Amino acid sequence: MFDIGFWELAIIMVVALLVIGPERLPGVARKLGLYLGKARRFVSSVKDDINKEFAADELKRILKEQQDSTGLHDIIEETKDALHEAKQEYLVKNKDEIEQQVNSIEKSVQKPDKDDGTRKQ
Repeated sequence: MFDIGFWELAIIMVVALLVIGPERLPGVARKLGLYLGKARRFVSSVKDDINKEFAADELKRILKEQQDSTGLHDIIEETKDALHEAKQEYLVKNKDEIEQQVNSIEKSVQKPDKDDGTRKQ
């Protein structure tokens, strides 16, 4: 804070000793120490409050960004819809091929085998 060296502090102490006197100097020094301690605690609490406000503002900004972005639920629903559409398109395009495969499987199951009279699997 202040750039006070040893010699400046020694001069202040000698002047205080001459002005205040040796009887009252310890009491004045004690009160001065108490006031300096209170001032430091006050400054520290103000700094902590400012840091907390900055942290709260940062959290509010992050929450706002998350609210503005697309939610995970919306992404899942869009993916489900796209998958359902793709499945329907595949079934429509390949309907004839699927029916042919089903018919050929049904025919092969219904025809008995010529060698032993059992059905093919």
